Amino acid sequence: MPTGGILEGVQVIELAEGIAGPTAAMLLGAAGADVVKIEPPGGASSRAKAGSATWNRSKRSATLELGRARDLAQLHGLLAGADVLIHDLAPTAAAELGLDGGTLDARFPALVHCAITAYPVGHPDDALEPSDALVLARSGLMDEQLPVSRRGPVYLRMPLASWGAVYLAAAGVMARLLVREKSGRGGVVNTSLLQGALVPMTMHWARATHPTPSFAIGMPKDPAEYPAITPTLFECADGKWIHVMGSNLDSSPLMEKTLAELGAEGVAAANAGGPSGNPNYRNFGANQAAFKRYDRETWLTDLWANDVAVQPCVPMGVIFDDEQANTNGYVVDVEDPQWGTVRQAGIPFTTTPPSTFITPQPQPGAHTADVLGAPRQPRPTPSAGANPRWPLEGLKVLDFGAYLAGPIAPMMMADLGADVIKVEHPAGDFMRFVERTFAGCQRGKRDLAVDLKRPSARPVLERLVAGADVVHHNLRMPAARKLGLDYESLRAINPNIVYCHVSSYGPAGPRADWPGFDQLFQAASGWEWEGAGDGNRPMWHRFGMMDHQGGMASLVATLLGLYWRERTGVGQFVAASLLGASILTTSETMKLADGTLAPYDHLDAAQMGVAPGRRIMPVADGWVAIDATSGPQLQALAGAAGLSDPADVPEAFRTRTVGDTIAALSRAGVPSTDVRLDQMDTFFDDPATWDARLACKYPHMTLGTVEQIGSLWSFGDLTTRLDRSSPEIGEHTGEILSELGFDHAEVASLLASGTVAIPRNS
Repeated sequence: MPTGGILEGVQVIELAEGIAGPTAAMLLGAAGADVVKIEPPGGASSRAKAGSATWNRSKRSATLELGRARDLAQLHGLLAGADVLIHDLAPTAAAELGLDGGTLDARFPALVHCAITAYPVGHPDDALEPSDALVLARSGLMDEQLPVSRRGPVYLRMPLASWGAVYLAAAGVMARLLVREKSGRGGVVNTSLLQGALVPMTMHWARATHPTPSFAIGMPKDPAEYPAITPTLFECADGKWIHVMGSNLDSSPLMEKTLAELGAEGVAAANAGGPSGNPNYRNFGANQAAFKRYDRETWLTDLWANDVAVQPCVPMGVIFDDEQANTNGYVVDVEDPQWGTVRQAGIPFTTTPPSTFITPQPQPGAHTADVLGAPRQPRPTPSAGANPRWPLEGLKVLDFGAYLAGPIAPMMMADLGADVIKVEHPAGDFMRFVERTFAGCQRGKRDLAVDLKRPSARPVLERLVAGADVVHHNLRMPAARKLGLDYESLRAINPNIVYCHVSSYGPAGPRADWPGFDQLFQAASGWEWEGAGDGNRPMWHRFGMMDHQGGMASLVATLLGLYWRERTGVGQFVAASLLGASILTTSETMKLADGTLAPYDHLDAAQMGVAPGRRIMPVADGWVAIDATSGPQLQALAGAAGLSDPADVPEAFRTRTVGDTIAALSRAGVPSTDVRLDQMDTFFDDPATWDARLACKYPHMTLGTVEQIGSLWSFGDLTTRLDRSSPEIGEHTGEILSELGFDHAEVASLLASGTVAIPRNS
């Protein structure tokens, strides 16, 4: 049995810049892998960013000049003995270095190799600069968020594409390693910044031939179209903001007292005179008035004491001192050779053994001699065993989750080929009333409707668990214990189960059982503050990215647990949380010894950009995004406009067309693209989307043919399984009970008692 981390003995070669590749490799390194970062002499260019100190922890550094034949040969020598390669080279550059998928498969058949490109390899845009700004602009996601105080697209300060790709890469690598444990063979597991950006769009981009009104409207970006999506952000008496979730404000004694002070006429006047509010809050206008009567700390004390889900909207970095974050290891103190004693974002999930192999970012080339002087022995050529059709084929997963953060990881496991059973109450998942969002985290699953509160349901649960590999849910633990869904109860049924819990605040600490939602962690992490732009009121991002981040972190944790079980035969409890995942997204900065934060980019008040060369700008017939990061690129940007100061460039291009502007910038070597608007239908109507399997379609029981975001990975000789729509309540109840060994009479009895249910029209 391994005595170190889960990935003890696994060597990862990482050749990547930015956030996605380095952070995915860092997560593997913290789990015990030997990660060697290959960078040019002097270090990777992204080392100029403070976030590099977090993204490149838990690694060794070796410097090679890959333009030299000798150094390239040394890299290939390392790959011969390595287990995993992660890189972010464009397809042409990868091919020139012999790092394209076909060459790697032929030369190193046991190697798992992951390319993180801008767009999927083979897509017409796969040579685009691997830049969050350019991918988010070109894909249309910058037009999916309503700015604070103007119309048009918004420069998305949160690097959605990279943070999605972090987990897609790490999870894809783990899935391939699980396949290799059985077959001995490695292979490709590619993803892209676009696919990372599309993860949160699963809740927004979908079409159906027979949509219900709820499915058709989705979740519009403008609350004026659909007041139910009005963010429940409230300003307090001291000018500070809070984000409240859940409609139980009436349980707050302070709110009851303050509304009473306003009086019935005052409440009615505030409700009528304020802006159109969220209809889920019957006194939205009066609530706004009430919150302005007391300071934020007074409100937080009262609301937290009465189980109201709420968090303060705070600047980036405040969360590094959060008690719950420190208790769960979501922040770590590191002695960094460049920055000194710092507090950084930690690991967003919990496993056994824990991911605690954390060492500071190494100096460039600090381990070159060691790495090149003692390369691992080449791995033997694997035998010609058969691979499965899908990476997780044969895996059985039980999904007891609701809303989004729980169900998204089991959906991804279904994409990867697992047999996923959604177990829900006959009344249905709370998210079903938001039908497009529900469909975006439930496809690929079979559905068993069962009332677990009934004693007669226990035999059903026990047979389910006895035959499962994974149990996954995001119920609050007190509720799970009442249902007998806690780890100890289920381990007694199946000792080898890998049990994953997604919570709001982590498995330990005083807030372990507190309620939470995506919005609260956008607020507490600082993204509502930073994403709004300098001096603006906080802004909730409609992408629900903290739900997705927490869910994807749980996917990686679950796959690590499965890998440990494959090596040792031992199951385990793993956990992830919205808090932990949200903190990792703040790793662009860290807390220094003097209490200040390391420098990071700030968005301007107009939400146009973070620097003269990194922005969006309006032109005569649309918008253009630019991402000039180096000194020479900034000079070229100014030169393309015939100016000396790049800050003046937007005015110079204002009267030119999108095509002319991009052509001029391209000639100057400035990375740029058009900012595309209203892209959902365009996405689904584009043949390139379907050729790259970025979209999929299948029949739905009531919606007709449904089109959704498709594959998030490319596995080469394997594929992803995209052949089943989101299920109706109890759609597969009879089928599943039969598989569990219940005969016709027993099924009839369970149905008659209301213990289980099937669709009403069945």
